[in-house]
Amino acid sequence: MHSRLRSALLAPLLLAWAASADLDVYVDGALSSGWENWSWNTAINFAATDLYKGLSSLSATSDAWAALSLKLEGLFNTYAGLQFDIACDPSTLQLYFQGTTDNSQSANIPLSSISGLSTSKFTTVTIDFSALPPSGAPLGSGAWDRFNFQALGSGATYHIDNVKFLTSITVQPLFLSAEPIGNDIIAVTTQGKVDLSTVKVKLNNTAIAISNTTTYSPIDAPSKTITYFTLAKALAPGNLTVTAGTNSSFAYTLPAVRYGTINPSNTKAISPWIYGVNWPTSASYIQHLGVTISRWGGNAVTPYNPFGDFTNAGNDWYFENRKSDGGNADDWLGWVSGAGSKTLLTIPALDWVAKDATSYSFPKTIYPNQAAYDPYNSDAGNGLLANGSWVSPPPDPTRGYTPWNTTLAKKWLTGLVHKPDIVTIDNEIEIASNTHQDMHPIPMSYDEELSRVVNFAAAAKEALPSVKVAAPSTCSWWFYWTSMVGYTDNTAHNNMDFLPWFLQQMKAKETALGKRLLDYLDIHYYFQPDTSANDAAAKALRLRMTRSLWDPSYVDESWVSNNPPNHQPNNKAVWLIPRMQQLIAQYYPGTKLSISEWASTADGDVTGGLVTADSLGIFGRYGVDTATYWATPDEKGPVGLAYWLYRGYGTYFGANSVQVNMADVIDGVFGLYAGVDSGKVSLVWINKNTTPMAFYISNVPTGKYFVRHFGGAAGNAKWQTTTTLKSNTYVVIPAYTAVFMKQL
Repeated sequence: MHSRLRSALLAPLLLAWAASADLDVYVDGALSSGWENWSWNTAINFAATDLYKGLSSLSATSDAWAALSLKLEGLFNTYAGLQFDIACDPSTLQLYFQGTTDNSQSANIPLSSISGLSTSKFTTVTIDFSALPPSGAPLGSGAWDRFNFQALGSGATYHIDNVKFLTSITVQPLFLSAEPIGNDIIAVTTQGKVDLSTVKVKLNNTAIAISNTTTYSPIDAPSKTITYFTLAKALAPGNLTVTAGTNSSFAYTLPAVRYGTINPSNTKAISPWIYGVNWPTSASYIQHLGVTISRWGGNAVTPYNPFGDFTNAGNDWYFENRKSDGGNADDWLGWVSGAGSKTLLTIPALDWVAKDATSYSFPKTIYPNQAAYDPYNSDAGNGLLANGSWVSPPPDPTRGYTPWNTTLAKKWLTGLVHKPDIVTIDNEIEIASNTHQDMHPIPMSYDEELSRVVNFAAAAKEALPSVKVAAPSTCSWWFYWTSMVGYTDNTAHNNMDFLPWFLQQMKAKETALGKRLLDYLDIHYYFQPDTSANDAAAKALRLRMTRSLWDPSYVDESWVSNNPPNHQPNNKAVWLIPRMQQLIAQYYPGTKLSISEWASTADGDVTGGLVTADSLGIFGRYGVDTATYWATPDEKGPVGLAYWLYRGYGTYFGANSVQVNMADVIDGVFGLYAGVDSGKVSLVWINKNTTPMAFYISNVPTGKYFVRHFGGAAGNAKWQTTTTLKSNTYVVIPAYTAVFMKQL
């Protein structure tokens, strides 16, 4: 029987069964009836006996970003949740759900957000579809029929057993957390129906009365509730204890105050275009997170053919053509700008673009000894031999591509109904001999990259006279300073590092042509320290590495400081934003600074959200002109919450940055950003420490504030309230928490 027909006949039977019985997926040795193995790049033993419950378990070893993927011939929409036993390193895995017929996909669930997991023993995990961890958001609508345990960037080895979908889940009433925040508030998070009258607070063994309560349940995480208990007495240093229910107790040591000040008279404008992302998912996404600029970018736009909407993934996925994931660029520009976001469009600038949606460059029939082949198309290879070298000879580019040039680019841009605000000249083409080796096998030199930028920038300005141009969209710190050709290229250009030379040459082009071709120096920046372990030390490193964005005294905790690849001053420090601004001032004044790709290194972890909030504050303070996160933050995850913190639902951080001075150097564990707009002060406090911190920040006005926050024991959800700041002399910020306050 044809698989589609079999699936259609079986689906209603499974859905009917779901009303009365749990649905087994895997038990002792095999997948249950109706389930298919759709895994990729994963070695699976369905009858492992090295660690098991019952008779055996399923063991899996996945390459980086590969997955154990299981597909149902039917839907599991009517089930209440998924339960499984797992033994794993939780820092190496994430779980997500898919609908293969409607392309729905859930948020990623990092297993690091689930407590008690270990490689040496099984832990039973229940994923409640009404409250997915860590945000508590529901799974939502979709034709759900597939779920994936996906390895992160270092791969993963794990065991799983007794996998089943549950018909019902009983929500136990619980007090989840109780944390001090602000002057006089205890924020208590709960699930289920609890008795809030049982909440009692003691400070230094003295009971404190509760004068007021306000309860809030986030619209996109309704399974959890927060109640703000306003105390009759202000918080102060000492021992704080909160008890609730019959056996819930939360204890903190409130620390001595740390001092600082804001100077509302010393301000400078914040560019509104720093709150950008790549590939927003919808108009509502843009509006909910306050996204100000959206980028059509990444490796797959280099071969984008606008006359058919074809593209090729390059070495990201076996050099195969496909239809563009983003659809039609003109349509994309239309709906994104219609949602209120500025647009940044990438223009292909190599000699080829994808000719169709089906061709591929390295067929097994021509190159039979490749190291890997697409698990879904066994003839499409990755172009590499087992020793890591490229197959030879290079493929005929016409196998997958059709010619591209400035004439075609102008034809495309001139015909756009919806005009972009900024265009970038391709994406990371300095490494095209790796990412797009099938169409550009020769290493990109200084001169070739400059020529391509100049030619396509001139074409863009001719087709769209008002458009701004950003380039060279360089991929990383190493290639800011040299090329794929290597240091002989530096030598051939008076020993100049690449970006200074590039700026110098673009200024010379303006002088020669009488018009500016480059408006933004565009770079990509990815933090270099290794935080993949995601343990306590890695999280602390992740949280302090934002200093590389601005601090000349911060010696980068990575290869950058051990092997400086440039001729720049202070080259053991990244010192990114001031360094780039100095290069601009020296070599091409008037050029703006764009960071069109950057990331937190841990999108699913609360520390990734704190890094993002810290970085957005730094971008505003130090004068970045535009920035777009790579790639699309989960709206309800930690990184999305950082955007919501500053910009969500129409409530914005101040348009002008206010000077902040702290008495102690604590940038590794704390960030404070102040803004002002129409005379109203806004603040973002970021406690990167594992314990509460307390502050006396002079010149912070007292009075009513709108407050929202995420992180800490309260978890990743959109918590918010309105409160009165009665004093600025002792303000508590919980551990691992970002707090936004805007004066009312």
